Amino acid sequence: MEKTYNPQNIEQDIYQKWEEKGHFKPSGEGESYCIMIPPPNVTGSLHMGHAFQQTIMDALTRYKRMSGNNTLWQVGTDHAGIATQMVVERKLAAENGPTRQELGRDAFIDKIWDWKAHSGGTITNQMRRLGTSVDWERERFTMDDGLSEAVKEVFVRLYKDDLIYRGKRLVNWDPKLLTAISDLEVENKDKKGHMWHFRYPLADGAKTADGKDYLVVATTRPETMLGDTGVAVNPNDERYKDLIGKYIDLPLVNRRIPIVGDDHADMEKGTGCVKITPAHDFNDYEVGKRHQLPMINILTFNADIRSEAEVYNTNGEASDAYPTDLPTEFHGLERFAARKAIVAKFEALGLLDEVKDHDLTVPYGDRGGVVIEPMLTDQWYVRVAPLAKTATEAVANGDIEFVPKQYENMYNSWMRDIQDWCISRQLWWGHRIPAWYDEQGNVYVGRTEAEVRSENNLADDIKLSQDDDVLDTWFSSALWTFSTLGWPENTEDLKTFHPTDVLVTGFDIIFFWVARMIMMTMHFIKDENNKPQVPFKKVYVTGLIRDDEGNKMSKSKGNVIDPLDMIDGISLEDLLEKRTGNMMQPQLAAKIKKQTEKQFPNGIEAHGTDALRFTLAALASTGRDINWDMKRLEGYRNFCNKLWNASRYVLMNTEEQDCGFGDSPGEMTFSLADKWIMGQYQNTIKAYRDAMDNYRFDIAAQTLYEFTWNQFCDWYLELTKPVLFKGNEAQQRGTRHTLVTVLESLLRLMHPIMPFITETIWQSVAPLANRQANTIMNQAYPEFESDKVDTQAMADLEWLKSFILAIRTVRGEMDIAPSKPLDVLLRNVSEDDQRRLDENQTFLSAMAKLESITVLTENEQAPASAASILGDMEILIPMAGLIDKDAELARIAKALEKIEKDLQRTAGKLQNENFVSKAPPAVIEKEQAKLAEMESTKAKLIAQQEEINAI
Repeated sequence: MEKTYNPQNIEQDIYQKWEEKGHFKPSGEGESYCIMIPPPNVTGSLHMGHAFQQTIMDALTRYKRMSGNNTLWQVGTDHAGIATQMVVERKLAAENGPTRQELGRDAFIDKIWDWKAHSGGTITNQMRRLGTSVDWERERFTMDDGLSEAVKEVFVRLYKDDLIYRGKRLVNWDPKLLTAISDLEVENKDKKGHMWHFRYPLADGAKTADGKDYLVVATTRPETMLGDTGVAVNPNDERYKDLIGKYIDLPLVNRRIPIVGDDHADMEKGTGCVKITPAHDFNDYEVGKRHQLPMINILTFNADIRSEAEVYNTNGEASDAYPTDLPTEFHGLERFAARKAIVAKFEALGLLDEVKDHDLTVPYGDRGGVVIEPMLTDQWYVRVAPLAKTATEAVANGDIEFVPKQYENMYNSWMRDIQDWCISRQLWWGHRIPAWYDEQGNVYVGRTEAEVRSENNLADDIKLSQDDDVLDTWFSSALWTFSTLGWPENTEDLKTFHPTDVLVTGFDIIFFWVARMIMMTMHFIKDENNKPQVPFKKVYVTGLIRDDEGNKMSKSKGNVIDPLDMIDGISLEDLLEKRTGNMMQPQLAAKIKKQTEKQFPNGIEAHGTDALRFTLAALASTGRDINWDMKRLEGYRNFCNKLWNASRYVLMNTEEQDCGFGDSPGEMTFSLADKWIMGQYQNTIKAYRDAMDNYRFDIAAQTLYEFTWNQFCDWYLELTKPVLFKGNEAQQRGTRHTLVTVLESLLRLMHPIMPFITETIWQSVAPLANRQANTIMNQAYPEFESDKVDTQAMADLEWLKSFILAIRTVRGEMDIAPSKPLDVLLRNVSEDDQRRLDENQTFLSAMAKLESITVLTENEQAPASAASILGDMEILIPMAGLIDKDAELARIAKALEKIEKDLQRTAGKLQNENFVSKAPPAVIEKEQAKLAEMESTKAKLIAQQEEINAI
């Protein structure tokens, strides 16, 4: 082993060897265990969320692999319809190439496949840096041939089961990308805006309760009034309830529309009157359905005002309920230009009642970056209610368990209110919908055009054209657990690894992905008894990784930390370029630059993969969001150093020595410390495995840290020195045997979380333990062995530790040099205390650096001493002659003077109402903690002063 731990020198070579030798493949032996990776977008790159979830998945996979399971971690990527299409279109534009439309569909799709071949592997290469032990030979892509066949099969079967249909309904529409998008692709932003109050004249001479001939409606989107087909009032509202059933003369379009009673109208909000535009608002759409109000579409797909409206009934069928005329002055106006023009027209007509400032939540497309428009379009839908019933029962009866359990409530809430799923997208990249139309508009669904013609007895001269739309990306990923294993064929992989064991995912896609996987899987995959099969038995839900102040990481905030930068390090200059290089807003760029320079004045140091993984595991408390902590990362980098240096100590004292292994080991005598560390280690195995089995990765990491740093390194290695330096051969052999046994097994225990450093050290340690040094990955995982826990030895050594710590504490408090031998007096010594003293006096004197140990009789007086308590026993260290009394009192007085000033300053700050009212809670808590620490220090100094005065 190298003298210094340098992760950059070991990690990539180790990973390459693992992959080349096929160590990630299922063994074919033991009980099966399978995890499906949530497929990252093919356009993506590794971010903290990936690093977090993949660390957890890899830890579980390695743990189960070493525990003897036939383990598969299935890897793959998602074709990411909108994102990929945009990437390639931008690439063509940057190269001054033809546009998508100029190329045509087939040629453009060829360009995407070319891009994927050359640039689509960024994230999978980055995953290798993280140490992910996925079976790369089984890597899947949601557009590969096998998965494409599965998608077609599912679509056709659902259509034949009357669970897929085509209809005209309201969707999230991106006017820039010209496609429907899912709710997950909508980013809601808080904006300052306005609320316009319009007067809508009452028809037929009707009056309000206070004698007005108009109602005032409030809207944040004035342009949509061209599509109004009703006004809603609350049926319990005394002001308006007598108007229900009467009519409004809609200004500008002269449309006679009804006043309806609906609870959607809030009596306490605004004017209590709500304009209803079913074709351009999701809430209005539902109100419109309840009252059979026609739907009038006034916008083109570009979100411009149409020259002629489209009128539909509530079933989405063309209707003649209203004329299609729209005012010519607004024809072709872009929606926000139309807004200004319509407001101006209302004002000119004296119908603008007032305008108020208003805080808005505005939906934007996360890809196109423009305001999303609710749009009435023809789309394909999955009728999900029947599927949801079965999927909800699977969680209720325990076939699927959420960890933590509270996420079952979120799942059930969504499933209870589930709406039919819009699965079509107006894109070219994706799974093209397997539906064909004849010239009369009749639709035929089948796996191929040939199948459609055959099943429907269509002559060759009947012209068919395939639907231009593609399927929502979530449709193909909903089949992920079974399509990746070879379905619709009943493959051996499907029989072996399905249902999978655990899904690791974020709470934000429980509905979009998790629920849909459960629904689809249970509909298509049945066991030998025809019972619907679940896709996974457990869903482990992770929190979100935020920055150190609890803010969500985003490029616009400049607080994103790249996992690879923490692994490899990055200079400040390169970090600034990464965060602000392409930023168009100079003020924002300057702000982010300042924040970055303050947070990382010297850039980010390299910490290595293992330190990053250990930090992520240590922070993984179940289901909670995580505030990233660079200090924790630095601390766990030091932990790696500690392990490395401890291992070098073991090797230096055991290599080329008789360690008691082999066919005929020599005589071995195990010290109290040997028995103690073996018992401590067995309890560590038990606690660690219990934490892993219950998905408490934070507890697992803390268990490893506590044992490795505090018990093994800080105590046991020190306790071995008296034996290794002065013990007889049998004692030395026993200690060498224990050193090698514990370290070799500890490396196996740690491997799932810290794969690289454990593999590297293990290669040097394994031969000493007579283990074949192939790879640590396929070694047996440590099991708890109760017969190796010597409770008496463990209690005795804990007593000795407490004794030694008591002496060291006094040395520290009295500033006595560690090398100075001390005389110790003991009082109230029990039989057990005396036994421990007799059995370990030499050892105790060496570790605590004692000149003598004297047990006082019951009435014997002790000189002025520093005292400590161990159980009922008093440990006394006479102070006379150990310290310069006057100098020590002067030192304490000076320290007390300083601490008093600091106390007054901090207390004053906390008593300052101006500071307390303005400071963030975290700052106040920090100051309060500082005050408490200073008060504790002051009390200790006063106690020392009193003790020294007594000498």
